[in-house]
Parts: sequence; C-alpha cells; structure tokens
Amino acid sequence: MKIFLDTANLESIKKFNDMGLLDGITTNPSLMSKEGGNPKDVMAEITKIIKGDVSLEVVSTEYSGMIEEGKRLRQYGKNVVVKVPMTPDGLKACKSLSSEGIPVNVTLVFSPNQALLAAKSGAKYVSPFIGRLDDIGQDGMHLIKEIKQIFTNYNFGTQILVASIRHPMHVVDAAKIGADVVTLPPTVLDKMLQHPLTDTGLENFLSDWKKLKAGI
Repeated sequence: MKIFLDTANLESIKKFNDMGLLDGITTNPSLMSKEGGNPKDVMAEITKIIKGDVSLEVVSTEYSGMIEEGKRLRQYGKNVVVKVPMTPDGLKACKSLSSEGIPVNVTLVFSPNQALLAAKSGAKYVSPFIGRLDDIGQDGMHLIKEIKQIFTNYNFGTQILVASIRHPMHVVDAAKIGADVVTLPPTVLDKMLQHPLTDTGLENFLSDWKKLKAGI
C-alpha cells in the first residue's frame, strides 16, 4: 500500500521523504492556506521534492474553470495529479483531462455510487473521506470495502485513495481491505512510528551497554 502525506508543510514533507516513507502528496486549498506564503512557490517545491504523484486541487466549481486550472496546475510537473470535486462538472472535467493524458483525483467521495461514477469517468484516484463519515455516525471503512469489491468485480484501474484518516488503526484497516493508497496528516504518520515497547527496549539496551562499558 502506498502512503501519501496530506499536507503542504515542506518541513514535514522533507522529514518523512528522507525516511523513504512517502509515495506521494495530497494537498488542498485549506492546507495551502494553513501554511501561508506563496502557494505557487510551495506547489513548485513539493513537486521537486516528491518523485511520486502530487495531487493539486482546483478551486473552480464550473467545468471550464476546472479545465483551465487543471492544465495550469499540470505545468508544475509531470507528477501532478489534478484533484477535482465529485460533482457533475467535476466528472466532466475528469473525463476531459484524463483523455488528454492528465491524471485526475476525484475527491469528496462518500458513497459507492460516487466512486463507481468517478472510475467510469477515467479517474486515476478516487478519494473516499472515511473520517468524515465516522464523524456523523457512519462506518467509513465499510465504504472502502464496498468500493474495493466493486472495483475488483469490474477490473477498474482506478486506485482507492483513503482520505480523512484520523488515527493509525484507519491505516491498518485500509491495508487489510487492500486499499491502494492512504493519505494521512503528519501527526498520524508520527504516531505510526511510535510504540512504548520500542522506547523501553531502546532504553534497556543503552543502559546495559553503559554497564558493560563501565566494566571494561
């Protein structure tokens, strides 16, 4: 399973990329706004750091604007994937951009029907937001199971990109189902690195080594 980092923070991107953990990046206007600075410079830097796919999102809600923005975003690098919303205009833009060889990530997906339609429109990625479903009392991970079954039944090439990850167990559950990608915030990836027994074990090793050195 591929791991994407859901952020526009260059420090976090460099940190985890240097560990060899990142297969790609997803961003959106909210994440860009959070970091401040010139978004054009940030997007350009991200596409240079990351060799894998980088999802950059359009802000237009109409077809013509999405096409114009999508082509402009693609100029940041051949690894740019244009992110469009799961709307009629978004699917129309997905079809057009995909037919021109520009990969598309259809975002804000909340149902199997939406995922199916996104795949049929030619999306490279479909992004179901599981955390937001959990927030309203629905089972976000059940949605991933349904999408996985549908895509398997019909051999869709569209990849399932699990978004709105809240905690490390979301990652484990998505991996068990066989999702293609998870995109997660830096805080969750940090938690995946940690375990109290690892810390305790390292402390014991270092303590024993100091005792051994003292006896030499």
